[in-house]
Amino acid sequence: MLPLRKKNSLIQGAAILTIAAIFVKILSAVYRVPFQNIVGDIGFYIYQQIYPFYGIANALATYGFPVVISKLIAESAGDGQRRQEVVRLSYYVTSCTGILLWAAVFFGAGWIADKMEDPSLRPLLQIVAFSFLLIPFLTVWRGTFQGEGNMVPTAVSQTVEQSVRVGAILLFSYILIGKGASLYTAGAGAFAGSIAGSLAALAVLFYFIKKSVSISEKKVKRGNTLAGKEIRMLFIQAAAICLSSIGIVLFQLVDSFNLYSGLIQSGMGEWEAKMAKGIYDRGQPLLQLGTTAAASLALTVVPLVTSVYRRGLYQELDSCIQLALKVSFTFGLAATVGLINIMGEVNTMLFENGSGSFVLSIFCASILFSSLALTLTGILQGFDKDFIPALAVLTGILFKYMGNILFIPRFGTAGAAAATLLSFVWMALFLAAFLRKHWKTAFLKKEAAGKAVFAVLCMTGVLQVWKLLIGYILFKEAHSRLIMAGTALSSVIIGAFVFIYLIFKLKVFTEEELQQIPFGSRLSKKLS
Repeated sequence: MLPLRKKNSLIQGAAILTIAAIFVKILSAVYRVPFQNIVGDIGFYIYQQIYPFYGIANALATYGFPVVISKLIAESAGDGQRRQEVVRLSYYVTSCTGILLWAAVFFGAGWIADKMEDPSLRPLLQIVAFSFLLIPFLTVWRGTFQGEGNMVPTAVSQTVEQSVRVGAILLFSYILIGKGASLYTAGAGAFAGSIAGSLAALAVLFYFIKKSVSISEKKVKRGNTLAGKEIRMLFIQAAAICLSSIGIVLFQLVDSFNLYSGLIQSGMGEWEAKMAKGIYDRGQPLLQLGTTAAASLALTVVPLVTSVYRRGLYQELDSCIQLALKVSFTFGLAATVGLINIMGEVNTMLFENGSGSFVLSIFCASILFSSLALTLTGILQGFDKDFIPALAVLTGILFKYMGNILFIPRFGTAGAAAATLLSFVWMALFLAAFLRKHWKTAFLKKEAAGKAVFAVLCMTGVLQVWKLLIGYILFKEAHSRLIMAGTALSSVIIGAFVFIYLIFKLKVFTEEELQQIPFGSRLSKKLS
Protein backbone atom coordinates (compact mmCIF):
# COMPACT_ATOMS: atom_id res chain seq x y z
CA MET A 1 0.00 0.00 0.00
CA LEU A 2 1.29 3.49 -0.88
CA PRO A 3 2.25 5.87 1.94
CA LEU A 4 -0.34 8.62 2.51
CA ARG A 5 2.08 11.37 1.39
CA LYS A 6 2.93 9.50 -1.84
CA LYS A 7 -0.73 8.75 -2.52
CA ASN A 8 -1.72 12.39 -2.04
CA SER A 9 1.13 13.43 -4.33
CA LEU A 10 -0.11 11.13 -7.09
CA ILE A 11 -3.70 12.40 -6.71
CA GLN A 12 -2.48 16.00 -6.81
CA GLY A 13 -0.35 15.26 -9.89
CA ALA A 14 -3.30 13.67 -11.69
CA ALA A 15 -5.43 16.72 -10.84
CA ILE A 16 -2.77 19.07 -12.26
CA LEU A 17 -2.61 17.12 -15.52
CA THR A 18 -6.41 16.98 -15.77
CA ILE A 19 -6.76 20.74 -15.32
CA ALA A 20 -4.03 21.38 -17.91
CA ALA A 21 -5.67 18.94 -20.36
CA ILE A 22 -9.07 20.63 -20.00
CA PHE A 23 -7.51 24.09 -20.51
CA VAL A 24 -5.64 22.89 -23.60
CA LYS A 25 -8.76 21.28 -25.10
CA ILE A 26 -10.91 24.37 -24.54
CA LEU A 27 -8.27 26.68 -26.01
CA SER A 28 -7.81 24.28 -28.94
CA ALA A 29 -11.50 24.62 -29.77
CA VAL A 30 -11.96 28.32 -29.04
CA TYR A 31 -9.12 29.72 -31.17
CA ARG A 32 -10.67 28.30 -34.35
CA VAL A 33 -13.49 30.84 -34.10
CA PRO A 34 -11.37 34.03 -34.44
CA PHE A 35 -9.13 32.21 -36.90
CA GLN A 36 -12.11 31.44 -39.16
CA ASN A 37 -13.22 35.07 -38.82
CA ILE A 38 -9.78 36.19 -40.04
CA VAL A 39 -9.33 33.80 -42.98
CA GLY A 40 -12.95 32.97 -43.90
CA ASP A 41 -14.44 29.60 -44.81
CA ILE A 42 -11.95 28.81 -47.57
CA GLY A 43 -9.01 29.71 -45.35
CA PHE A 44 -10.54 27.50 -42.67
CA TYR A 45 -10.84 24.67 -45.20
CA ILE A 46 -7.13 25.00 -46.00
CA TYR A 47 -6.17 24.85 -42.33
CA GLN A 48 -8.45 21.92 -41.48
CA GLN A 49 -7.13 19.89 -44.42
CA ILE A 50 -3.66 19.86 -42.85
CA TYR A 51 -4.49 20.05 -39.13
CA PRO A 52 -4.92 16.26 -38.61
CA PHE A 53 -1.20 15.73 -39.29
CA TYR A 54 -0.30 18.19 -36.54
CA GLY A 55 -2.95 16.61 -34.31
CA ILE A 56 -1.32 13.18 -34.70
CA ALA A 57 2.13 14.58 -33.86
CA ASN A 58 0.72 16.38 -30.83
CA ALA A 59 -1.08 13.26 -29.61
CA LEU A 60 2.10 11.18 -29.85
CA ALA A 61 3.99 13.85 -27.89
CA THR A 62 1.28 14.27 -25.27
CA TYR A 63 -0.79 11.11 -24.79
CA GLY A 64 1.03 8.28 -26.52
CA PHE A 65 4.72 7.84 -25.79
CA PRO A 66 4.93 9.87 -22.52
CA VAL A 67 2.40 7.58 -20.80
CA VAL A 68 4.35 4.42 -21.65
CA ILE A 69 7.73 5.99 -20.90
CA SER A 70 6.44 7.18 -17.51
CA LYS A 71 5.39 3.60 -16.67
CA LEU A 72 8.84 2.24 -17.57
CA ILE A 73 10.55 5.00 -15.55
CA ALA A 74 8.31 4.36 -12.54
CA GLU A 75 9.09 0.63 -12.71
CA SER A 76 12.84 1.35 -12.75
CA ALA A 77 12.74 3.43 -9.52
CA GLY A 78 15.87 2.76 -7.48
CA ASP A 79 17.66 1.06 -10.39
CA GLY A 80 19.86 3.72 -12.01
CA GLN A 81 21.16 1.45 -14.74
CA ARG A 82 17.71 0.36 -15.84
CA ARG A 83 16.47 3.95 -15.72
CA GLN A 84 19.24 5.12 -18.06
CA GLU A 85 18.47 2.21 -20.37
CA VAL A 86 14.79 3.23 -20.44
CA VAL A 87 15.76 6.79 -21.36
CA ARG A 88 18.21 5.61 -24.04
CA LEU A 89 15.69 3.19 -25.54
CA SER A 90 12.95 5.82 -25.44
CA TYR A 91 15.12 8.30 -27.36
CA TYR A 92 15.91 5.60 -29.91
CA VAL A 93 12.30 4.51 -30.47
CA THR A 94 10.78 8.00 -30.54
CA SER A 95 13.58 9.36 -32.77
CA CYS A 96 13.08 6.59 -35.31
CA THR A 97 9.33 7.15 -35.22
CA GLY A 98 9.64 10.93 -35.55
CA ILE A 99 12.13 10.77 -38.43
CA LEU A 100 10.07 8.19 -40.33
CA LEU A 101 6.86 10.22 -39.95
CA TRP A 102 8.67 13.44 -40.90
CA ALA A 103 10.11 11.81 -44.03
CA ALA A 104 6.74 10.28 -44.98
CA VAL A 105 4.90 13.61 -44.72
CA PHE A 106 7.70 15.90 -46.00
CA PHE A 107 8.71 13.86 -49.04
CA GLY A 108 5.22 12.52 -49.60
CA ALA A 109 3.63 15.98 -49.41
CA GLY A 110 3.10 16.14 -53.15
CA TRP A 111 1.39 12.73 -53.25
CA ILE A 112 -0.78 13.56 -50.23
CA ALA A 113 -1.81 16.92 -51.70
CA ASP A 114 -2.68 15.22 -55.01
CA LYS A 115 -4.80 12.65 -53.16
CA MET A 116 -6.62 15.56 -51.52
CA GLU A 117 -7.01 17.02 -55.04
CA ASP A 118 -5.41 20.30 -53.96
CA PRO A 119 -1.71 20.55 -54.99
CA SER A 120 -1.43 23.97 -53.33
CA LEU A 121 -1.45 22.21 -49.93
CA ARG A 122 2.03 20.73 -50.49
CA PRO A 123 4.08 23.54 -48.79
CA LEU A 124 1.78 23.46 -45.75
CA LEU A 125 2.28 19.71 -45.39
CA GLN A 126 6.04 20.17 -45.55
CA ILE A 127 5.91 22.77 -42.78
CA VAL A 128 3.75 20.67 -40.46
CA ALA A 129 6.02 17.66 -41.07
CA PHE A 130 8.68 19.26 -38.86
CA SER A 131 6.44 18.84 -35.81
CA PHE A 132 7.28 15.11 -35.94
CA LEU A 133 11.00 15.86 -35.45
CA LEU A 134 10.26 17.39 -32.02
CA ILE A 135 8.54 14.23 -30.75
CA PRO A 136 11.66 12.59 -29.19
CA PHE A 137 12.45 15.46 -26.83
CA LEU A 138 8.85 16.28 -25.90
CA THR A 139 7.95 12.66 -25.20
CA VAL A 140 11.05 11.52 -23.33
CA TRP A 141 11.27 14.62 -21.14
CA ARG A 142 7.55 14.58 -20.31
CA GLY A 143 7.55 10.83 -19.74
CA THR A 144 10.59 11.00 -17.46
CA PHE A 145 9.10 13.70 -15.27
CA GLN A 146 5.74 11.90 -15.10
CA GLY A 147 7.45 8.62 -14.22
CA GLU A 148 9.09 10.34 -11.26
CA GLY A 149 5.72 11.65 -10.08
CA ASN A 150 6.37 15.26 -11.11
CA MET A 151 3.43 16.35 -13.29
CA VAL A 152 4.12 20.09 -13.15
CA PRO A 153 6.63 20.23 -16.08
CA THR A 154 4.23 18.34 -18.35
CA ALA A 155 1.25 20.50 -17.35
CA VAL A 156 3.18 23.78 -17.72
CA SER A 157 4.70 22.74 -21.05
CA GLN A 158 1.29 21.77 -22.46
CA THR A 159 -0.26 25.03 -21.30
CA VAL A 160 2.59 27.17 -22.65
CA GLU A 161 2.66 25.21 -25.92
CA GLN A 162 -1.03 25.74 -26.59
CA SER A 163 -0.98 29.40 -25.50
CA VAL A 164 2.01 30.28 -27.71
CA ARG A 165 0.61 28.21 -30.58
CA VAL A 166 -2.80 29.88 -30.51
CA GLY A 167 -1.29 33.36 -30.13
CA ALA A 168 1.13 32.77 -33.00
CA ILE A 169 -1.54 31.30 -35.30
CA LEU A 170 -3.87 34.27 -34.82
CA LEU A 171 -1.06 36.84 -35.04
CA PHE A 172 0.62 35.37 -38.14
CA SER A 173 -2.65 34.88 -40.02
CA TYR A 174 -3.87 38.38 -39.14
CA ILE A 175 -0.63 40.00 -40.31
CA LEU A 176 -0.43 37.95 -43.51
CA ILE A 177 -4.07 38.54 -44.48
CA GLY A 178 -3.64 42.24 -43.65
CA LYS A 179 -0.69 42.42 -46.06
CA GLY A 180 -2.70 40.83 -48.85
CA ALA A 181 -1.08 37.39 -48.74
CA SER A 182 -2.91 34.40 -50.19
CA LEU A 183 -5.01 32.14 -47.98
CA TYR A 184 -2.52 29.31 -48.53
CA THR A 185 0.30 31.57 -47.30
CA ALA A 186 -1.80 32.45 -44.25
CA GLY A 187 -2.29 28.72 -43.67
CA ALA A 188 1.46 28.17 -43.85
CA GLY A 189 1.91 30.95 -41.30
CA ALA A 190 -0.62 29.26 -39.01
CA PHE A 191 1.32 26.00 -39.04
CA ALA A 192 4.57 27.88 -38.47
CA GLY A 193 2.82 29.17 -35.36
CA SER A 194 2.10 25.59 -34.32
CA ILE A 195 5.80 24.75 -34.60
CA ALA A 196 6.56 27.83 -32.49
CA GLY A 197 4.27 26.45 -29.78
CA SER A 198 6.14 23.12 -29.76
CA LEU A 199 9.48 24.92 -29.49
CA ALA A 200 8.13 26.92 -26.55
CA ALA A 201 7.16 23.64 -24.85
CA LEU A 202 10.69 22.34 -25.42
CA ALA A 203 12.13 25.48 -23.82
CA VAL A 204 9.90 24.99 -20.75
CA LEU A 205 10.88 21.34 -20.37
CA PHE A 206 14.57 22.18 -20.82
CA TYR A 207 14.24 24.75 -18.02
CA PHE A 208 12.78 22.13 -15.68
CA ILE A 209 15.47 19.63 -16.68
CA LYS A 210 18.20 22.10 -15.73
CA LYS A 211 16.53 22.54 -12.34
CA SER A 212 16.05 18.81 -11.79
CA VAL A 213 18.80 16.91 -10.01
CA SER A 214 17.37 13.49 -10.84
CA ILE A 215 17.15 14.07 -14.58
CA SER A 216 20.44 15.95 -14.83
CA GLU A 217 22.32 13.37 -12.81
CA LYS A 218 25.45 11.70 -14.07
CA LYS A 219 24.83 8.81 -16.42
CA VAL A 220 25.59 5.30 -15.28
CA LYS A 221 27.14 2.62 -17.38
CA ARG A 222 24.85 1.36 -20.14
CA GLY A 223 23.49 -2.10 -19.55
CA ASN A 224 21.37 -4.60 -21.39
CA THR A 225 18.40 -4.67 -19.01
CA LEU A 226 15.82 -3.96 -21.70
CA ALA A 227 15.13 -6.17 -24.68
CA GLY A 228 12.81 -6.52 -27.64
CA LYS A 229 9.80 -6.95 -25.35
CA GLU A 230 10.14 -3.41 -24.02
CA ILE A 231 10.67 -2.02 -27.52
CA ARG A 232 7.48 -3.67 -28.74
CA MET A 233 5.63 -2.42 -25.67
CA LEU A 234 6.80 1.13 -26.31
CA PHE A 235 5.58 1.00 -29.90
CA ILE A 236 2.35 -0.95 -29.49
CA GLN A 237 1.07 0.47 -26.21
CA ALA A 238 1.93 4.05 -27.18
CA ALA A 239 0.07 3.55 -30.47
CA ALA A 240 -2.95 2.10 -28.61
CA ILE A 241 -3.12 4.97 -26.11
CA CYS A 242 -2.58 7.52 -28.87
CA LEU A 243 -5.33 6.00 -31.04
CA SER A 244 -7.74 6.07 -28.11
CA SER A 245 -7.29 9.81 -27.69
CA ILE A 246 -7.40 11.03 -31.31
CA GLY A 247 -10.55 9.51 -32.78
CA ILE A 248 -11.87 12.97 -33.66
CA VAL A 249 -8.57 13.93 -35.33
CA LEU A 250 -8.51 10.73 -37.40
CA PHE A 251 -12.09 11.33 -38.54
CA GLN A 252 -10.91 14.77 -39.69
CA LEU A 253 -8.08 13.06 -41.57
CA VAL A 254 -10.59 10.87 -43.41
CA ASP A 255 -12.56 14.01 -44.33
CA SER A 256 -9.34 15.67 -45.53
CA PHE A 257 -8.80 12.88 -48.02
CA ASN A 258 -12.29 12.23 -49.36
CA LEU A 259 -14.76 15.01 -48.50
CA TYR A 260 -13.43 17.77 -50.79
CA SER A 261 -12.56 15.29 -53.53
CA GLY A 262 -15.99 13.66 -53.15
CA LEU A 263 -17.70 17.04 -53.55
CA ILE A 264 -15.65 17.72 -56.69
CA GLN A 265 -16.52 14.31 -58.14
CA SER A 266 -20.20 14.91 -57.43
CA GLY A 267 -20.13 17.93 -59.73
CA MET A 268 -19.29 20.90 -57.48
CA GLY A 269 -16.85 23.54 -58.67
CA GLU A 270 -13.51 23.88 -56.83
CA TRP A 271 -14.39 27.17 -55.14
CA GLU A 272 -17.85 25.97 -54.12
CA ALA A 273 -16.43 22.68 -52.75
CA LYS A 274 -13.76 24.47 -50.70
CA MET A 275 -16.41 26.79 -49.29
CA ALA A 276 -18.67 23.84 -48.42
CA LYS A 277 -15.81 21.98 -46.71
CA GLY A 278 -14.86 25.13 -44.75
CA ILE A 279 -18.46 25.56 -43.55
CA TYR A 280 -18.61 21.87 -42.60
CA ASP A 281 -15.37 22.30 -40.60
CA ARG A 282 -17.11 24.85 -38.37
CA GLY A 283 -18.48 21.81 -36.60
CA GLN A 284 -15.06 20.76 -35.26
CA PRO A 285 -14.74 23.43 -32.53
CA LEU A 286 -18.41 22.97 -31.61
CA LEU A 287 -17.90 19.21 -31.21
CA GLN A 288 -14.74 19.75 -29.17
CA LEU A 289 -16.37 22.28 -26.86
CA GLY A 290 -19.49 20.20 -26.38
CA THR A 291 -17.48 17.07 -25.69
CA THR A 292 -15.11 18.87 -23.32
CA ALA A 293 -18.02 20.25 -21.29
CA ALA A 294 -19.48 16.78 -20.80
CA ALA A 295 -16.32 14.67 -20.71
CA SER A 296 -14.46 16.92 -18.24
CA LEU A 297 -17.17 16.20 -15.67
CA ALA A 298 -16.92 12.47 -16.33
CA LEU A 299 -13.11 12.55 -16.19
CA THR A 300 -13.26 13.69 -12.56
CA VAL A 301 -15.03 10.42 -11.77
CA VAL A 302 -13.12 8.00 -14.03
CA PRO A 303 -9.84 8.03 -11.99
CA LEU A 304 -11.83 6.56 -9.11
CA VAL A 305 -12.42 3.48 -11.27
CA THR A 306 -8.72 2.68 -11.46
CA SER A 307 -8.24 3.22 -7.74
CA VAL A 308 -11.13 1.07 -6.50
CA TYR A 309 -10.53 -1.66 -9.11
CA ARG A 310 -6.94 -2.16 -8.01
CA ARG A 311 -8.02 -2.25 -4.36
CA GLY A 312 -10.68 -4.85 -5.09
CA LEU A 313 -13.60 -2.71 -3.90
CA TYR A 314 -16.03 -4.10 -6.47
CA GLN A 315 -19.26 -2.66 -5.05
CA GLU A 316 -17.73 0.80 -5.01
CA LEU A 317 -16.36 0.18 -8.51
CA ASP A 318 -19.87 -0.58 -9.76
CA SER A 319 -21.11 2.73 -8.35
CA CYS A 320 -18.20 4.64 -9.93
CA ILE A 321 -18.87 3.17 -13.38
CA GLN A 322 -22.57 3.98 -13.18
CA LEU A 323 -21.88 7.53 -11.99
CA ALA A 324 -19.32 8.22 -14.75
CA LEU A 325 -21.73 7.01 -17.44
CA LYS A 326 -24.69 8.84 -15.90
CA VAL A 327 -22.73 12.12 -15.82
CA SER A 328 -21.51 11.61 -19.39
CA PHE A 329 -24.98 10.74 -20.72
CA THR A 330 -26.84 13.47 -18.85
CA PHE A 331 -24.56 16.37 -19.68
CA GLY A 332 -23.66 15.06 -23.13
CA LEU A 333 -27.37 14.88 -23.97
CA ALA A 334 -27.90 18.41 -22.65
CA ALA A 335 -24.98 19.81 -24.63
CA THR A 336 -26.14 18.06 -27.81
CA VAL A 337 -29.80 19.02 -27.69
CA GLY A 338 -29.12 22.51 -26.34
CA LEU A 339 -26.67 23.29 -29.15
CA ILE A 340 -28.96 21.92 -31.85
CA ASN A 341 -31.79 24.11 -30.52
CA ILE A 342 -29.76 27.28 -31.04
CA MET A 343 -27.48 26.18 -33.90
CA GLY A 344 -28.52 28.96 -36.26
CA GLU A 345 -27.86 31.62 -33.62
CA VAL A 346 -24.55 30.09 -32.50
CA ASN A 347 -23.39 29.66 -36.10
CA THR A 348 -24.06 33.32 -36.89
CA MET A 349 -22.59 34.55 -33.60
CA LEU A 350 -19.32 32.64 -34.05
CA PHE A 351 -18.86 32.45 -37.83
CA GLU A 352 -20.62 35.59 -39.15
CA ASN A 353 -23.49 33.82 -40.93
CA GLY A 354 -25.84 30.86 -40.54
CA SER A 355 -24.63 28.86 -43.54
CA GLY A 356 -24.68 25.10 -43.05
CA SER A 357 -26.61 25.14 -39.75
CA PHE A 358 -28.51 21.96 -40.68
CA VAL A 359 -25.28 20.12 -41.50
CA LEU A 360 -23.71 21.35 -38.27
CA SER A 361 -26.74 20.12 -36.30
CA ILE A 362 -26.21 16.61 -37.70
CA PHE A 363 -22.50 16.85 -36.98
CA CYS A 364 -23.00 18.05 -33.40
CA ALA A 365 -25.40 15.21 -32.61
CA SER A 366 -22.09 13.34 -32.24
CA ILE A 367 -21.41 15.17 -28.95
CA LEU A 368 -23.49 12.72 -26.91
CA PHE A 369 -21.90 9.58 -28.37
CA SER A 370 -18.40 11.05 -28.39
CA SER A 371 -18.79 11.90 -24.69
CA LEU A 372 -19.94 8.35 -23.93
CA ALA A 373 -17.10 6.87 -25.99
CA LEU A 374 -14.51 8.99 -24.14
CA THR A 375 -15.92 7.98 -20.76
CA LEU A 376 -16.06 4.28 -21.69
CA THR A 377 -12.48 4.55 -22.95
CA GLY A 378 -11.36 5.98 -19.60
CA ILE A 379 -13.15 3.22 -17.69
CA LEU A 380 -11.61 0.47 -19.83
CA GLN A 381 -8.17 2.01 -19.45
CA GLY A 382 -8.81 1.92 -15.71
CA PHE A 383 -9.18 -1.85 -16.17
CA ASP A 384 -5.83 -1.85 -18.08
CA LYS A 385 -7.67 -2.61 -21.34
CA ASP A 386 -5.78 -0.12 -23.53
CA PHE A 387 -6.20 -2.01 -26.79
CA ILE A 388 -10.01 -2.24 -26.83
CA PRO A 389 -10.52 1.56 -27.19
CA ALA A 390 -7.86 1.54 -29.93
CA LEU A 391 -9.78 -1.20 -31.76
CA ALA A 392 -12.97 0.84 -31.38
CA VAL A 393 -11.27 3.84 -33.01
CA LEU A 394 -9.88 1.72 -35.86
CA THR A 395 -13.28 0.24 -36.64
CA GLY A 396 -14.81 3.69 -36.24
CA ILE A 397 -12.44 5.01 -38.90
CA LEU A 398 -13.57 2.22 -41.22
CA PHE A 399 -17.21 3.21 -40.57
CA LYS A 400 -16.37 6.85 -41.25
CA TYR A 401 -14.53 6.08 -44.50
CA MET A 402 -17.29 3.84 -45.83
CA GLY A 403 -19.95 6.32 -44.72
CA ASN A 404 -18.22 9.13 -46.59
CA ILE A 405 -17.97 7.02 -49.74
CA LEU A 406 -21.66 6.10 -49.58
CA PHE A 407 -23.21 9.36 -48.36
CA ILE A 408 -21.16 12.26 -49.80
CA PRO A 409 -22.11 11.73 -53.48
CA ARG A 410 -25.81 11.75 -52.53
CA PHE A 411 -26.00 14.16 -49.58
CA GLY A 412 -22.81 16.25 -49.76
CA THR A 413 -21.48 17.59 -46.46
CA ALA A 414 -24.62 16.40 -44.67
CA GLY A 415 -23.57 12.88 -45.65
CA ALA A 416 -20.11 13.39 -44.15
CA ALA A 417 -21.71 14.70 -40.94
CA ALA A 418 -24.00 11.66 -40.80
CA ALA A 419 -20.97 9.36 -41.30
CA THR A 420 -19.26 11.00 -38.33
CA LEU A 421 -22.37 10.59 -36.19
CA LEU A 422 -22.80 6.91 -37.09
CA SER A 423 -19.12 6.25 -36.40
CA PHE A 424 -19.36 7.66 -32.87
CA VAL A 425 -22.58 5.70 -32.28
CA TRP A 426 -20.74 2.54 -33.32
CA MET A 427 -17.75 3.31 -31.08
CA ALA A 428 -19.97 3.94 -28.04
CA LEU A 429 -21.92 0.70 -28.63
CA PHE A 430 -18.72 -1.31 -29.24
CA LEU A 431 -17.09 -0.07 -26.03
CA ALA A 432 -20.29 -0.52 -24.00
CA ALA A 433 -20.66 -4.10 -25.25
CA PHE A 434 -17.08 -4.97 -24.32
CA LEU A 435 -17.37 -3.34 -20.89
CA ARG A 436 -20.63 -5.21 -20.28
CA LYS A 437 -18.87 -8.47 -21.15
CA HIS A 438 -15.99 -7.62 -18.80
CA TRP A 439 -18.08 -6.13 -16.00
CA LYS A 440 -21.69 -7.15 -15.42
CA THR A 441 -23.57 -4.05 -14.32
CA ALA A 442 -26.53 -1.86 -15.23
CA PHE A 443 -24.67 0.99 -16.93
CA LEU A 444 -27.53 3.47 -17.13
CA LYS A 445 -30.79 2.86 -15.30
CA LYS A 446 -33.96 3.56 -17.29
CA GLU A 447 -35.37 5.82 -14.59
CA ALA A 448 -32.35 8.15 -14.58
CA ALA A 449 -32.17 8.19 -18.40
CA GLY A 450 -35.89 8.94 -18.64
CA LYS A 451 -35.59 11.87 -16.22
CA ALA A 452 -32.66 13.30 -18.19
CA VAL A 453 -34.63 13.03 -21.45
CA PHE A 454 -37.64 14.73 -19.81
CA ALA A 455 -35.40 17.59 -18.59
CA VAL A 456 -33.99 18.02 -22.11
CA LEU A 457 -37.48 18.11 -23.64
CA CYS A 458 -38.56 20.79 -21.15
CA MET A 459 -35.40 22.76 -21.93
CA THR A 460 -36.18 22.50 -25.65
CA GLY A 461 -39.71 23.83 -25.13
CA VAL A 462 -38.49 26.80 -23.11
CA LEU A 463 -35.77 27.64 -25.64
CA GLN A 464 -38.17 27.52 -28.59
CA VAL A 465 -40.63 29.83 -26.81
CA TRP A 466 -37.77 32.21 -25.92
CA LYS A 467 -36.57 32.32 -29.54
CA LEU A 468 -40.11 32.97 -30.82
CA LEU A 469 -40.50 35.77 -28.28
CA ILE A 470 -37.25 37.44 -29.38
CA GLY A 471 -38.24 37.09 -33.05
CA TYR A 472 -41.68 38.57 -32.35
CA ILE A 473 -40.24 41.57 -30.47
CA LEU A 474 -37.34 42.36 -32.84
CA PHE A 475 -38.87 41.34 -36.21
CA LYS A 476 -36.46 42.06 -39.09
CA GLU A 477 -33.51 42.90 -36.82
CA ALA A 478 -33.59 39.39 -35.35
CA HIS A 479 -31.11 38.07 -37.96
CA SER A 480 -28.28 40.55 -37.30
CA ARG A 481 -25.09 39.06 -35.85
CA LEU A 482 -25.36 41.12 -32.66
CA ILE A 483 -28.95 40.04 -32.02
CA MET A 484 -28.06 36.44 -32.84
CA ALA A 485 -25.21 36.62 -30.32
CA GLY A 486 -27.54 37.99 -27.65
CA THR A 487 -30.11 35.29 -28.41
CA ALA A 488 -27.49 32.53 -28.30
CA LEU A 489 -25.91 33.66 -25.03
CA SER A 490 -29.22 34.28 -23.29
CA SER A 491 -30.47 30.90 -24.52
CA VAL A 492 -27.42 29.18 -23.06
CA ILE A 493 -28.10 30.76 -19.67
CA ILE A 494 -31.84 30.02 -19.73
CA GLY A 495 -31.41 26.49 -21.09
CA ALA A 496 -28.67 25.62 -18.59
CA PHE A 497 -30.76 26.94 -15.68
CA VAL A 498 -33.88 25.00 -16.73
CA PHE A 499 -31.95 21.78 -17.29
CA ILE A 500 -29.89 21.93 -14.09
CA TYR A 501 -32.93 22.92 -12.03
CA LEU A 502 -34.91 19.96 -13.36
CA ILE A 503 -32.21 17.31 -12.92
CA PHE A 504 -31.85 18.39 -9.29
CA LYS A 505 -35.58 18.51 -8.65
CA LEU A 506 -36.10 15.16 -10.38
CA LYS A 507 -33.19 13.72 -8.37
CA VAL A 508 -31.34 12.32 -11.39
CA PHE A 509 -28.29 12.17 -9.08
CA THR A 510 -28.37 11.00 -5.47
CA GLU A 511 -26.92 13.14 -2.68
CA GLU A 512 -23.93 10.82 -2.47
CA GLU A 513 -23.30 11.13 -6.22
CA LEU A 514 -23.56 14.91 -6.07
CA GLN A 515 -20.68 14.98 -3.58
CA GLN A 516 -18.42 13.51 -6.28
CA ILE A 517 -19.46 15.91 -9.07
CA PRO A 518 -17.72 19.32 -9.23
CA PHE A 519 -19.99 22.00 -7.69
CA GLY A 520 -22.72 19.36 -7.28
CA SER A 521 -23.20 19.77 -3.55
CA ARG A 522 -23.19 23.59 -3.77
CA LEU A 523 -25.80 23.63 -6.52
CA SER A 524 -27.90 21.12 -4.61
CA LYS A 525 -28.02 23.43 -1.57
CA LYS A 526 -28.93 26.49 -3.65
CA LEU A 527 -31.66 24.73 -5.64
CA SER A 528 -33.15 22.76 -2.74
